[in-house]
Amino acid sequence: MELEGRPGRGAARELGLATPGPRQERGTGDEARSAGLGAVRTRRFLLCLYLVGFLDLFGVSMVVPLLSLHVKSLGASPTVAGIVGSTYGILQLFSSTFVGCWSDVVGKRSALLTCILSSALGYLLLGASTSVFLFAVARVPVGIFKHTLSISRALLSDLVSEKERPLVIGRFNTASGVGFILGPMVGGCLTELDGGFHLTAVICFSVFLLNAGLVWLFPWSEVKFSTTKNDLQLGKNNRLSGNTGYKVQDAATARGATTSEKTARLPWIEVLSALQDMKSLIFSKMWDIFLVRLLMAVAVMLYYSNFVLALEERFGVRPKMTGYLISYSSALGALAGFALGPIMRLYKHDSHTILLHSSLLTFTLLLLYSTAHTMGVIVFSSTLLSFSTAVGRTCITDLQLTVGGAQASGALIGVGQSVTAVGRIVAPLLSGVVQEVSPCGPPSLGAALALVAIFIMSLKKPRSSGNRSDKLKSE
Repeated sequence: MELEGRPGRGAARELGLATPGPRQERGTGDEARSAGLGAVRTRRFLLCLYLVGFLDLFGVSMVVPLLSLHVKSLGASPTVAGIVGSTYGILQLFSSTFVGCWSDVVGKRSALLTCILSSALGYLLLGASTSVFLFAVARVPVGIFKHTLSISRALLSDLVSEKERPLVIGRFNTASGVGFILGPMVGGCLTELDGGFHLTAVICFSVFLLNAGLVWLFPWSEVKFSTTKNDLQLGKNNRLSGNTGYKVQDAATARGATTSEKTARLPWIEVLSALQDMKSLIFSKMWDIFLVRLLMAVAVMLYYSNFVLALEERFGVRPKMTGYLISYSSALGALAGFALGPIMRLYKHDSHTILLHSSLLTFTLLLLYSTAHTMGVIVFSSTLLSFSTAVGRTCITDLQLTVGGAQASGALIGVGQSVTAVGRIVAPLLSGVVQEVSPCGPPSLGAALALVAIFIMSLKKPRSSGNRSDKLKSE
């Protein structure tokens, strides 16, 4: 009897191990609730970042369209106004990469607050400027620290998975675009008042202070930022470069230093070390991505450089009607972010192919715009251009983070902004030269540059494109 009873007790014990008890069920339920709560907190944090992007461009776009009128009212000649205006782009060229690396070292929260408050000071000084010299001085802190959108995009990449990143960045661009649409209308109304520019600059300063307060009140402790999930290999995720087997190390932290050594190092030493790592990464493995970004940026800037003048000379369109067309295109570009989700699913999250096709569409539309003989063709090309360029900007940012590794997201996006700043300097010069030949010269040159970018992307297409899709399916 005793021997027969023991197997029964053993079977019961085995059955007890195989069947989840009440504690195990409660544990599973707690984990599910915790995961759901984490998703809600992340979504709430994302909404706060969308609001930051909206307020940033809303405040800036109130002031920027009025800068040329204000500096002219201070007595600046066109040449001096052009030199003063170029200081912003030059400062952005050198500060974007540095501030991006710095944000990876000191943290996104500190970097965001510093950039927003420093930019607010610049716009306050701008409103108080009574001479060309003070106007130029006021542009310095803005040129150095106006990187709110770049750091916000880097923060977004730390919050979401690689699969969700293009969609989230597209929504962020949409929110920012809405601010850019509404800002000029508010600024145009305010400038009609006595001392309108000064009032507009003070309101912009207030908007930036509001933005800083919002960042300060963010629920930073409620969300978990990814630090290791994006430690990718180029062999698995490279979309423009065909290299394989190279490990992309974190440009901010993974340098073989121990924890005690890193805490003893000063932040500026960390930033310089990060810049050295980024330099080797960019020139050895990511040069083609940034070259494509530069070519497409200059192509689009050439299209916009003489848009108002070209329509007036070619079709006799008044600047007021051209302004409506620009606002219409901007609104469509902002709404393009909502289409990114279906597009990404259609292309199975292949950002390289989306970028290639959007660039091909941009080339075709620039060529169509250059040879158009009716306003109907102009409106058609402008409509689709706003869509293709918005999608292309999001995809090129996603490719930078995919190939470079999102652990150094601030540095990578900063380098991308520096490349765009080079385009802002080069595009006006090229536009002025080719306009001497024809008002259709700038968009025609833009189409040629877009074709070169398409050729580079086609030449650097990876041998196999299924790795990333397989990875995303497994997720």
